Amino acid sequence: MLGTVLKVSSLILLGVVALVGCQTIRNSGNAALAPNDAQTLRVATYNVHYIILGQETGPWSVGDWDRRKGPMDLAFKDMDADVIGFQEMESFARGSGNDTNLTLDWLLANNPRYAAAAVGNPSAFPSTQPILYRTDKLTILDQGWFFFSETPDVIYSRTFNGSYPAFASWAQFEDQTSGAVFRVVNIHTDYASLSNRQKSIALVAERIAPWIADREALFVIGDLNARLGDRLVRALEDTGLSFVPVSGSTYHFNRGINLFGAVDHIATTDHAQLIGTPVVLRKKYAGEWPTDHYPLVADFQLVDP
Repeated sequence: MLGTVLKVSSLILLGVVALVGCQTIRNSGNAALAPNDAQTLRVATYNVHYIILGQETGPWSVGDWDRRKGPMDLAFKDMDADVIGFQEMESFARGSGNDTNLTLDWLLANNPRYAAAAVGNPSAFPSTQPILYRTDKLTILDQGWFFFSETPDVIYSRTFNGSYPAFASWAQFEDQTSGAVFRVVNIHTDYASLSNRQKSIALVAERIAPWIADREALFVIGDLNARLGDRLVRALEDTGLSFVPVSGSTYHFNRGINLFGAVDHIATTDHAQLIGTPVVLRKKYAGEWPTDHYPLVADFQLVDP
């Protein structure tokens, strides 16, 4: 989500649907998602929106999750990714450290080839941004997190201006066939505050600098609440990362309305060669939108630059 300006009311949205109808149609087409090639690495990012525990009806309620969970699983299977960074994968109970995560439990139960990294004991790992990976292809080597805060190594520490905690989760993997090692950093910046986003991206740049200096294969993925060309994207490009090209929207107001460019991204060091065209899966599953973002998927070949 891009900010309070974009958090328009349903009334305003209804008023603009007619005006953006043509753009919605134009942005709805996608390049075909090719079958997952065992010789490549498929990386995806997906903001799946939190669930409000204790609320049985209404938007993002437990009742709404019952409607969305089947389509969510279909979207997950459609991505067929080797590693997927999720944002807002939380069953929200108005407090930190909740150990209930309906979305994570559902996807793992229905996709036994996958396991979750950078998540677990709520006193040791935040619950909101797991990185799922295929256990028949990848082995996890390390995992961690840091918060976008003056105290980044304190779990659930508030963001720089004191608003809700935001953070990066990360995991390091080894390809079981090739032996290639790579790291995935999964981020979600504060949608409401530009200053928070700027400081958060500066912290990301600081934390990934040693990994880049060590010539690691690195992916930075997630919901940046920034579009290609924005200063936040350029700040990460200055570290040596390259962003995959994304045409059209990745956030659609949970209505399939595509008003602005992508805010969900995948960036890499030069150890990852993009194969084909990144795909944004702009479609309903079983007649429903699983969430208010579209998944972004891209295939890579890990190389020695």
